[in-house]
Amino acid sequence: MPTSRLFLSLTLLLLLFQSLSLFAVSSSSPIDDGDDDLEGLEELLAIDEEEEEGQKGGGAAAQGKLSEAEVLSRAQRIVLELSNENAKKVIDGNELVLVFGYAPWCPRSAELMPRFAEAAMALKEMGSPLLLAKLDAERHSKAASLLGIKGFPTVLLFVNGSALAYTGGFTAEEIVVWARKKTGVPVIRLSSTNAAEEFHHKHQTFIIGLFENYEGTDYEEFVKAATTDNEIQFVETNDISVAKVLFPDIKPKKNFLGLVKSEPERFEKFEENFVEEQILQFAEYNKFPLITVLSELNSARVYSSPMKLQVFIFAEADDFEHLQLLLQNVARKYKTKIMFVLVDSAEDNLAKPFLTLFGMDSEKQVVTAFDSRHGFKYLLESDFTQSNLEEFCSGLLHGTLSPYFKSEPKPDEGGLIEKVVGRTFDASVLDSAENVFLEVYTPWCVDCEATSKQIERLAKHFKGLDNLKFARIDASLNEHPKLQVNNYPTLLFYPAGDKSNPVKVSKKSGLKELAAFIKENMRSQDDRAVSSSDQPKDEL
Repeated sequence: MPTSRLFLSLTLLLLLFQSLSLFAVSSSSPIDDGDDDLEGLEELLAIDEEEEEGQKGGGAAAQGKLSEAEVLSRAQRIVLELSNENAKKVIDGNELVLVFGYAPWCPRSAELMPRFAEAAMALKEMGSPLLLAKLDAERHSKAASLLGIKGFPTVLLFVNGSALAYTGGFTAEEIVVWARKKTGVPVIRLSSTNAAEEFHHKHQTFIIGLFENYEGTDYEEFVKAATTDNEIQFVETNDISVAKVLFPDIKPKKNFLGLVKSEPERFEKFEENFVEEQILQFAEYNKFPLITVLSELNSARVYSSPMKLQVFIFAEADDFEHLQLLLQNVARKYKTKIMFVLVDSAEDNLAKPFLTLFGMDSEKQVVTAFDSRHGFKYLLESDFTQSNLEEFCSGLLHGTLSPYFKSEPKPDEGGLIEKVVGRTFDASVLDSAENVFLEVYTPWCVDCEATSKQIERLAKHFKGLDNLKFARIDASLNEHPKLQVNNYPTLLFYPAGDKSNPVKVSKKSGLKELAAFIKENMRSQDDRAVSSSDQPKDEL
């Protein structure tokens, strides 16, 4: 299968995963920072606790830390519950409504409920006019149909009754950022150092703009970029002492823009002209850390990154800390040019789609790379050391790496039908002096088994001819740049003397039709048609 098709297959797989996971994470793995979210919710739920304490005499304060079940239960009450009876009234009666459609049995819904609730409380504290509501879409199917909720979970923003699909991130902070931007507040203005310190405490990644009078072309482009971007919070100030709280290395100048993130390489200065497109590109290329640890929460962002060169390192989670320094030393040299992604090889949902493309397993550390500009993939086949990784990345950047094509080990056995693998395809098929009848199959193909039995009968019929051989290749485990396959099974006939133009044979043909086709198309080594006297008698 050609590399471009394989890369396309991966892309389609990832898009499918992304569509199924809209505002969701995989149900097979827990959310990494779930404990932090629950702790945050406990603070946000203090109002509830105080109310219940007055009613029950002590309440949660006397009982100690809330259990996860209690936190989730209280989170249910933070947002308005919709039903078949009130859904239309709520949507029609409010200018801005963010609706979370869920199902009680859906694990992804359960994982996202506290995040949605935390976002609701944060927006309320900010004085946002946005109403947050939730709908048990399975129980209230009529309301779900009315609102356009077809899967679980689904998030929709209703503006004066018109629905807008949610396109933001998956944490509570990202929900807040997206919601504020879509409801007319793309930028937060900070006027004091105390306000800046409080903001910094709550936000890990943001863009800071310093503008003397909040006017002019530069400022207008800044606001346009803040409105267009869906994921990063933009803040502004006209006081350099306030700006220094967020970006300590700022120098006095008329206009300044910088990006802050929570990692050793925390501060990135914007050095280009203040143009919306360039600001957005700056944000896209710098919002990721030097090393991104792939998760269910950030996978959509990683897959859609504008950085077309990406290096994926697959390792066990226990090795992450050990690898960080090595990877950062290399990644620092290729910042904004190559994206480095660290993947827990034990997380099948994240690792398996990639490793399958390389025919690899998760038992050892694996370094791969993708160039999505050309649909090529690469594998670091030497030892995983810093110097080898640097050489690998340099080749990726400058286009000197050879694309990787997966292959099974070279087979030992012969047989009536020759087994071909990726690394023997040239010798067995393209460079062979014989006519080659090739069967391309996969183990999961429904029709392949019946076709294989038919080809075996055909091979027995033609047994003994020196200028004809039958071969088969498992396309799920083997690739070659000259093997163009779109479906399975595929039957290809490579005539002697002209292997560059294989003839595709109909897999629906019967045995006699296949035999007649072979007799008609067989050629001798000097490219002459084989005479009928050289061919076996028709016994089919």
